[in-house]
Amino acid sequence: MSGDTSPTGAVEARGELVIRRCVSCGRRGCLPEPSCPSCGGAELAAEPARGTGTVHTFTVVHRSFAPGYRGREPYVPAWVDLDEGVRAFGHVVGCAPEEVRVGMPVRVTFVDDLPHWRPL
Repeated sequence: MSGDTSPTGAVEARGELVIRRCVSCGRRGCLPEPSCPSCGGAELAAEPARGTGTVHTFTVVHRSFAPGYRGREPYVPAWVDLDEGVRAFGHVVGCAPEEVRVGMPVRVTFVDDLPHWRPL
């Protein structure tokens, strides 16, 4: 993760998906936030995740307005419900965009240190 020096970013750079858990209130999530969005707690522990889940929702981008993604179309950004009960974001790769479905089982893979999802 470019510019992310947190323990979570370091672990993901090694190809392992982690979940952040607030030490104060126990809330879990995957977004790289500096504090807990529920209680404001600053101590977040990194816990390894299995890296499997199902597609919750997605879209197929045919025309990107983001300069870094121009020329990569079509691509499929998606929210994935992890088996651990939290939601993570990333692109679905390894299949044609028209094959992606809500409820499709996926496994994490890393591209440029960022989580992406491949069909199982």
